[in-house]
Amino acid sequence: MDRKAFRSTLIGAAFLMATSAIGPGFLTQTAVFTERLGASFAFAIAVSIVVDLVAQLNIWRVLAVSGKRAQDVANEVLPGLGWLLAILVGAGGLAFNIGNIAGTGLGLHALANLDPRVGAALSAAIAIALFLLPEAGRAMDRFAQVLGLLMIALALYVTVASHPPYVTAVVSTMAPEQLDVLSVVTIVGGTVGGYITFAGAHRLIDAGIAGAENIGAVTRSAMLAIGVASFMRVVLFLGALGVVAAGVKLDPANPSADVFRRVAGNVGYRVFGLVMWAAAITSVVGSAYTSVSFLRTLSAGLDRHWRALTIAFVVVSTIVFLVVGRPVKILVAVGAVNALILPLSLGAMVLASRRASIVGDYRHPAWLVYSGVTVALGMAAMGAWTLFTELPKLWLSS
Repeated sequence: MDRKAFRSTLIGAAFLMATSAIGPGFLTQTAVFTERLGASFAFAIAVSIVVDLVAQLNIWRVLAVSGKRAQDVANEVLPGLGWLLAILVGAGGLAFNIGNIAGTGLGLHALANLDPRVGAALSAAIAIALFLLPEAGRAMDRFAQVLGLLMIALALYVTVASHPPYVTAVVSTMAPEQLDVLSVVTIVGGTVGGYITFAGAHRLIDAGIAGAENIGAVTRSAMLAIGVASFMRVVLFLGALGVVAAGVKLDPANPSADVFRRVAGNVGYRVFGLVMWAAAITSVVGSAYTSVSFLRTLSAGLDRHWRALTIAFVVVSTIVFLVVGRPVKILVAVGAVNALILPLSLGAMVLASRRASIVGDYRHPAWLVYSGVTVALGMAAMGAWTLFTELPKLWLSS
């Protein structure tokens, strides 16, 4: 691989992870928690960014050095663990992808007044066409980069136009008036939970970028991925904060759309449609690709026909949406449930970093080991608490 292709793949992997995270659930969760917590949500975002960095750096570096996908590494740590991880990630990815497909329909409805079901089917066809291309990997990289930059530019416009209280947001980052465990668990799950944290790492492994000699480049790619996703989260938060700080109550049926509409009227609503569609379609691609990268390990036949399996993944997600639909509560709840996978996957990677049979002579930084264990245990505790206390209240609320 020449230097230009190498650099492009690294950037593409970063944007694949970032745009996988920035989906309809990402937009919805940000609006919902900003309205609920106000400026205090800044603290939850800051905590999530730290957790995201620890998780990404541990997982990307260990996978890169081993040159193997996460499920294969997990099986070496404990036989059968990788199979469990593959099933959990595949199931979680499918659940998220139903919301992603729904988001494409809602986005095109807001942008062009297209029937959401027609828009979802059209978007699914675009995603499928991408996977049918001979150079599907490079096409996916470019697709994620272009739409990722477009989303950031449009979200920045809305943030500036909403005139958020920047000073209050900064103060609340360090001294929040409210603490909310559900918000942290949910946005961590929506940024690095389930399949998302593996999207970029698996893309690099499939492209042949692995080994200790590439650890620096892989680390920079991981940091770029978190940087893009975190920047988008902050920008969307500030835009929503500018609206709710003015005393506006967001439409519970579509709170993120209401933010854009309040800022810029009908034009803002059209802008939201484009942002929603871009966020959703890139997440459809990232979810399908990464989830299948786990499932293809289950049998040699699935591995040989991974492209057909990926297309089937998109088709099934689309059919489920067309039959069932996607309420806002599901997008918040799935993010929280997806976060429960993180302690398992992160814990497995930290253990793998200490196995010479997996990483060879590579020495994983001690600070990453200790911080990885801390994050895995902390997310396990917060995730369990959320699962049994907060999610039932969320689901039963009106």
